[in-house]
Amino acid sequence: AWWDFTDGLSGRICSLLQAHRGKVSQVLSQWSRDPDLWIRRASITSQLRAKNATDTQLLAAVIEPNLADRQFFIRKAIGWALREYAKTEPEWVAAFAARHRDAMSPLSRREALRRIDAGAAQQ
Repeated sequence: AWWDFTDGLSGRICSLLQAHRGKVSQVLSQWSRDPDLWIRRASITSQLRAKNATDTQLLAAVIEPNLADRQFFIRKAIGWALREYAKTEPEWVAAFAARHRDAMSPLSRREALRRIDAGAAQQ
């Protein structure tokens, strides 16, 4: 399966992003619009381990072009990336999910908000 390969790269991509933010951000932005779903997924999951170093502008930029995607693996990646960042900044994730409520798939939304308390998720 390709998901295990691309998901395995997320830590390395995250390290490269921290070391070379400008260049890697440009590449990830391009990847987020690639016809290949696995390349798009890699762009979405690229900051899973970034925690406080997460570039929220980039996170939004790679997720937003994929919100309407009907592929399960893209929808799951969106939810996963947001859920991981919610461990650091739940308010940001809740606000992002609220802002994109109409465009976000139920799967992505459920995964993103899974660990956020109900009050924050209602925003």
